[in-house]
Amino acid sequence: MSRIDVTIRGAGIFGLSIAYACACRGARVRVIDPGGIGAGSSGGIVGALAPHVPERWNSKKAFQFDSLRMAEPFWAGVAAAGGRDPGYLRSGRLQPVADAAARALAEERAAEAETLWQGFARWRVVEAAAHAGWAPPSPSGLLIEDTLTARLHPRLAGQALAAAVTALGGEVVAEGAEEGRLVLATGWRGLLDLNGELGQAVGAGIKGQAALFRAEARALPQLFAETLHIVPHADGTVAVGSTSEREFDDPAAPDAQCDALIAAARRLCPLLAEAPVIERWAGVRPRARSRAPMLGPHPGRDGVFIANGGFKIGFGMAPAVAEVMADLLLDGHDRIPEGFRVADSLRG
Repeated sequence: MSRIDVTIRGAGIFGLSIAYACACRGARVRVIDPGGIGAGSSGGIVGALAPHVPERWNSKKAFQFDSLRMAEPFWAGVAAAGGRDPGYLRSGRLQPVADAAARALAEERAAEAETLWQGFARWRVVEAAAHAGWAPPSPSGLLIEDTLTARLHPRLAGQALAAAVTALGGEVVAEGAEEGRLVLATGWRGLLDLNGELGQAVGAGIKGQAALFRAEARALPQLFAETLHIVPHADGTVAVGSTSEREFDDPAAPDAQCDALIAAARRLCPLLAEAPVIERWAGVRPRARSRAPMLGPHPGRDGVFIANGGFKIGFGMAPAVAEVMADLLLDGHDRIPEGFRVADSLRG
């Protein structure tokens, strides 16, 4: 008789979160990753947990909203179980408003958020002067402020999850036997393996680059301007990212695109104008063909499941992904939302 109920291949955000959710329910779990915790894109530095805009609501946006609403108790539980701080804070976010048309759109979205966000958080237009010295330049003198956006430190979050899984009796190892149900949470290289295995493209890897500044801004809201995320962390650093590159030679090498985002961050954020850069990072994120996370049974292997494709939103989606996968693995209860199933990434 197997002594392990669930084996998970991949110690990234999806793999570790699913392991934690299963362990919380009393399952015996084993996480296997030869590269260690956060060896792929989950070992990055940005950690922006940002919502989709509150309009044209669909199952993906609703699922992400539910996950962001779950995040605070989820990460508090992780910290309590393993004694490690994931660096979570619902810090909010500011975005510049370009002109009158952008203001009108922002105010329409504010009205939508009152209903769609169910009073949990707000989206509103505020005066930029209230955030002078931190917020990016705004041609209109206005900013969009949302209070749903949160942040965590990706590396600390991975370590916190691993500590929680271990404290709950699970294993996080470099090598080990696959026992019980098997979950493939193997990142972008796992998607490439699936492409070959299934004979069609179900996903790919998209390279991203980021930089880390030494700057004290730990309690300030995130910034989003000119497609750039600027995320203060609790350790006196500010992360800036990221690019999206479909073609690349070296998946882990920062290059001139990283230099460009550093220059943009210095221009957009006064606090970073002279701040030292202490790290440049590059990694490849898994993007499923459907653009939503790919969850559920493997189409050709009994007892094998897939949890992959958390492109850009993996950390924000993790609490809800962990719960629906634990339901499926342990109880056979399928709550995977429309658009997230493995079949949705298969060509018709």
